[in-house]
Amino acid sequence: MGDRIHEETVITAIRKTLIATAVVGAVLAGSAACGTVEQLSAGQKLDKAFEELGKEKSISFELDLDVDAETLKRMDAASDPEPGEEIPDEAAELISGLKVSVTVESKKPIADSEGKDFVGTAVKVSSSDGDLVEYRAVGDRTYVRSDVKALSKTMGAPLPGADQLPPGAEGLKKALEGKWVVFDTKEMEKAGREMGQEPGAAPSPAPTLDAKTQKKLTEALREVIAREVEFKTAGDEDGTEHITATAPFRTLVGELLGEIRPLVKGLPPGVDLPSDKDLKDVPDAKVTADFTLENGELAEVRVDLAKLAENAEVKKFGLVLKTGGGVKPEAPAGATELDLEEIMGGFAGAMMPEEGFGEGDFDEPPVDDAA
Repeated sequence: MGDRIHEETVITAIRKTLIATAVVGAVLAGSAACGTVEQLSAGQKLDKAFEELGKEKSISFELDLDVDAETLKRMDAASDPEPGEEIPDEAAELISGLKVSVTVESKKPIADSEGKDFVGTAVKVSSSDGDLVEYRAVGDRTYVRSDVKALSKTMGAPLPGADQLPPGAEGLKKALEGKWVVFDTKEMEKAGREMGQEPGAAPSPAPTLDAKTQKKLTEALREVIAREVEFKTAGDEDGTEHITATAPFRTLVGELLGEIRPLVKGLPPGVDLPSDKDLKDVPDAKVTADFTLENGELAEVRVDLAKLAENAEVKKFGLVLKTGGGVKPEAPAGATELDLEEIMGGFAGAMMPEEGFGEGDFDEPPVDDAA
């Protein structure tokens, strides 16, 4: 029971951090469309930098939190968690050292690309101890590898060893050993959609936003950014310029989510945005994003989130995005084919309790002691 609570606590902590990251990402995405703030030279320069970035057919960036484990522990304690729900030391260490690198390649300029245009994606999640998870989507194939031992130790939920898997599950054995495995992307997506449907129902197509809806969303974000964000040029030397964008966090995020929420109802389950109730506990302190431009090109974005902690002891808590540094989405050599039935059967077998039900376990109705 203790391991279960520990696992759920870690997952909740990581999930909250990723949601916060996604929300800040939405703010930055909105800042990319600040074309209506043309009366500000800083806004114009930032708009042009994102415009040039959108002309590229391949984009790479790295994202990480600028915070240490002790700060995360203090922030968690200040939130007055229930007994047993405090963020574990392992989770704090993991989150503080997380770094995500992403590369996306398209047949068209990124700004003009839709889902069918993207030909490759590479994502790698690393910690201070090394790479944790990496996947590459190349064409219709997805390649994955992970440090299972490190992940299971951090999550407090040991995963089965290779010797505990059923015979023939070679792909899963390789996965548990941290080797590259590969599967058909479309088949996996189809299986995922079928799992949430009634038996016999025809699989529904993967939800997406059409070009018209995307344009509508972009225009709405532009209006919010123009209304709520203040842009300033912080300095310029040796071809490097800093442009700051400042806004009251809860107000800005609330308005952005208000524009986004009606348009994401058709997306897959799990794309959950914070509700208005969730935002009530978010401070409305002003948050500043510092954009670094090198010769007019976007090089780094640093968002200072320390004021959101509402804790005088938190001096450094930020989100940093740097362009470049991603891994090219190429098929790694030596990947082992992972059969879909093998995945479902192998994990189902691994998750079953050691003592199975006997043949007669359901033969007799339960006895009512009160009878």
